[in-house]
Amino acid sequence: MSAVFDQRSPWQRIKPIFSGFDVPLLLAILLLAAAGMLTMYSAGFDSGTRFVDHGRNMLLAAGVIFLVAQVTPQTLMRFAVPLYVFGVALLIAVAVAGITKKGATRWLNVGIVIQPSEILKIAMPLMLAWWFQRREGQLRVPDFIIALLLLMVPVGLIVKQPDLGTAVLVLSAGLYVIFFAGLSWKLIAPVLVIGAIGVTAIVVSEDRICQPEVSWQPVLKDYQKNRVCTLLDPTTDPLGKGFHIIQGMIAIGSGGINGKGFMNGTQTHLEFIPERTTDFIFAAYSEEFGLIGCGALVLSFIFLIFRGLTIAADAPTVFTRLLAGAITLSWFTYAFVNMGMVSGILPVVGVPLPFISYGGTAMVTLGLGLGILMSISKSRRLIQS
Repeated sequence: MSAVFDQRSPWQRIKPIFSGFDVPLLLAILLLAAAGMLTMYSAGFDSGTRFVDHGRNMLLAAGVIFLVAQVTPQTLMRFAVPLYVFGVALLIAVAVAGITKKGATRWLNVGIVIQPSEILKIAMPLMLAWWFQRREGQLRVPDFIIALLLLMVPVGLIVKQPDLGTAVLVLSAGLYVIFFAGLSWKLIAPVLVIGAIGVTAIVVSEDRICQPEVSWQPVLKDYQKNRVCTLLDPTTDPLGKGFHIIQGMIAIGSGGINGKGFMNGTQTHLEFIPERTTDFIFAAYSEEFGLIGCGALVLSFIFLIFRGLTIAADAPTVFTRLLAGAITLSWFTYAFVNMGMVSGILPVVGVPLPFISYGGTAMVTLGLGLGILMSISKSRRLIQS
């Protein structure tokens, strides 16, 4: 008889699957997802099925979040090395037999066409977090050198494709792990100073180094040089390379304080903004919702990042702390680079705005990152309980 009364109901059996989710993180996700759907409806309602597909991609990302959240951090750690090796192997395969489109060799046909560099956005922080977990308590300078080598191999292969945008994202994710692992400011500060001097030198000497006969190779290819020079002065080619930046700045500026209103963006709907549903969707959003709307969007991203860093700070192991911190700051990189390139303070490098820009692969990668963060948060709650 007691066995009968001890039997659990179906809800009691599945309840652990749904319990333990981080409510503040879910709230941040819902806020940004709502902003993304609203913006996509306005910017993409006349672009075929973009709005419907964006909703489908978000549902797919939600499924990925739910599934990955059920995976324990210990299991994630076991996947670190195989996923990294698999990703690097695919990048090598791309270099040898990849598909070339518009001068870039970034894709591989494995029955379906994939872009292997996307794998490294998650595999890279996983791998480095695993490495520093193994070196816990005995970190030395050679350990950081090995970590940098592990980082530079895939970054170098991605730059060679070339795909500067993805390379920046993979590089930043790896550097965040290395920074959180305890890299000394004595090593970081000189790099920052050299970078600041380099940027200043480029700005000051723009008239000379941006002449057509001046080559930046082998450091940068010609199209990458054009992006930098166009950023410095987009009016030199207003109907060509500078068109994207000029139209983006016009759209952002014309939004004013309150914006032109939902569905009332003239730059957007008269199709002056190129790639208005993908890389330049922030310009469409800014035009319709203005400074107030941009402030609300930025605050939503800050809320997401703050919550992610809180989860990282409370994580129980070195692996989970480094992984959560790197993934969270990767979203900062996405948002900062996208908003910066659209508003004309950074070169155009093809980085999507999380939740807002259209793109199935980017949304799945975002879902993987959020799912990992949920998994880390759930593991902490289980330990505390």
